[in-house]
Amino acid sequence: MEQIQTLSALVNSLRSRGIRRKVAVVCPNDPHTEYVIIRSLREEIAEYLLVTDSAHMDMAWHLWSASPDYIRIYEASTPDDAAALAVQLIRTGEADILMKGLINTDNLLRAVLKKGTGLLPEGGVLSHVAVAQIPLYHKLLFFSDAAVIPRPTLEQYRAMIRNDILVCKAFGNDEPRVALIHCTEKTSEKFPHTLSYVKLKEEAGQGLFGRMFIDGPMDAKTACDKHSGDIKGLSSPVVGNADILIFPNIESGNTFYKTLSLFGDANIAGMLTGTVAPVVVPSRSDSGNSKYYSLALACLVNLRN
Repeated sequence: MEQIQTLSALVNSLRSRGIRRKVAVVCPNDPHTEYVIIRSLREEIAEYLLVTDSAHMDMAWHLWSASPDYIRIYEASTPDDAAALAVQLIRTGEADILMKGLINTDNLLRAVLKKGTGLLPEGGVLSHVAVAQIPLYHKLLFFSDAAVIPRPTLEQYRAMIRNDILVCKAFGNDEPRVALIHCTEKTSEKFPHTLSYVKLKEEAGQGLFGRMFIDGPMDAKTACDKHSGDIKGLSSPVVGNADILIFPNIESGNTFYKTLSLFGDANIAGMLTGTVAPVVVPSRSDSGNSKYYSLALACLVNLRN
C-alpha cells in the first residue's frame, strides 16, 4: 500500500476503504468525545456502541438522534459497570475498538487489565504508542512510551518496539528506523537502559524484529536532525531520519509528548497496544483534533489486524 504521510491522509485512507469500525465508547459525556463521534460519523469511518451510566443517558440519546442508523446505546448502573460492559462487547466481537470518554483512566484500565475478563492476553505487555505530525519534521514520528510503562524492562522494550513497528507498518512503512533515546551516545552502567539498548541492537541484528533499522543510544535531536549527526560524526540509516523514538522512561516520553503539542504545534494521536483490540485513552488535556486522530489511528490498526 502507499505510505500514509499525514494524519489527514490517514483519514482519507480509511474513507477510501468504505469500512466503518465498531467503537465502544465508555461514558461519552463530554464535548470532546461528542466532537469525535460526530466528526467520525460524518467522515464515515466508524459506528458506535455508547456505553454510559444511568445518570448520563440524556447525552447518549442526544448523540443517537444525530445518526440513529450507526449508534446503539447500552445503559450501566455506574461508570465502572459501563467500562466492564464495554470490554465485554470487545471480547464478544460486537465492537472492534474501545474508547475512553468521561471516565477516569485508572477505572477504565481496571476493566481492560482484569484477569480472565479483560483485553490483555496472559503474559502480554501493555504499552502506549503515539504518532505526531510535526510542522518542522519531514514525516510522521512515532514514539513510546508516554503513558503506561514507568521504567521499561528489556522485555517491555522488546514489546514497545514490536508494537510500534506494527503501527508503522499499518501506515505502509515496511522498514522503519528506530532510535533508542538517551541524553548522549555513550553506554554506561550508570544508565542501565543503555545496556538494554546494546542487547536490543544485537537482537535486531539477529532478526528478532524483522525488517528494520535500529541505532542508539542517541538524543532526540540527533535522531531527527542529520546536521546534528554530521557534527558528531555519526552516520547510520537512523540518524536524522528516525521513524520511531523509544524513550528510556515515562517521564521523558510524556514530556516529549506534551512539549510537542504545546510548543511544537504538533497534531498527535495515541493508543494502547498489546491488547486484543486497540484502546483509545486520550488525555483530558488533548484537543478535539488529537482525540479524533487517535480514534482514526485505532481504526487503521484494527483494519491491519
